Amino acid sequence: MALWDRLKESASSMQTQLMAKKNDLKSGAFRDASMAMCALVAAADGTVDPAERRRVAQLIATNEVLQNFPADDLRRRFEDNLNQLTTDFAFGKVSVLQEIAKAKKKPAEARAVIQIGIVIGGADGDFDKDERAVVREACYALDLPPHEFDL
Repeated sequence: MALWDRLKESASSMQTQLMAKKNDLKSGAFRDASMAMCALVAAADGTVDPAERRRVAQLIATNEVLQNFPADDLRRRFEDNLNQLTTDFAFGKVSVLQEIAKAKKKPAEARAVIQIGIVIGGADGDFDKDERAVVREACYALDLPPHEFDL
């Protein structure tokens, strides 16, 4: 199976797993961590292009799990995290990873945050090494083993 097919299958599987947990994913910690994860993946290569912003906006608008929260609130949180990362990536990354780490108290939420990162990273069909690296770092922040997510 080609890498692209495996990636699409993995992102689809992650989305299915998220849907199964939709009713468990309503906390503020999950909301904040998931938007921090989206920003971290979008800025992983040091730049944020308009296509990455559109992918996150589309995820916010269409993802049933994230519809537990007001879309405008999610967008604002995403943009705030993105601003921290684009102002000073190294410093912003520390802050964003701290935001992500807030979800580690609930293992289902922590896993869902990683799954959202994989869905966003794979949305363009290329879950590149920079995106994989930041999702792996988020795994460590959440006390999750990266190999559980094939990272």
